[in-house]
Amino acid sequence: MSEEWHRSTRSGSVGNCVEVARRAGVTLIRDSKQPHGARLCVSRERWRGFLVLVGSDQWRRKRDASAR
Repeated sequence: MSEEWHRSTRSGSVGNCVEVARRAGVTLIRDSKQPHGARLCVSRERWRGFLVLVGSDQWRRKRDASAR
């Protein structure tokens, strides 16, 4: 089965990107520089949770707190 891979519109033309694709109930994640390499597979719920966390400032606060 061939997936349709997408990368962020904020990605530059350098090619250092993460790409994602959807497959029945899961989200696939890969390095755009190695499209035939390893892929990470997470549930759609986990992917949505990740996006919510990154979209908030919560991850930065957690990182800064752990660096102290």
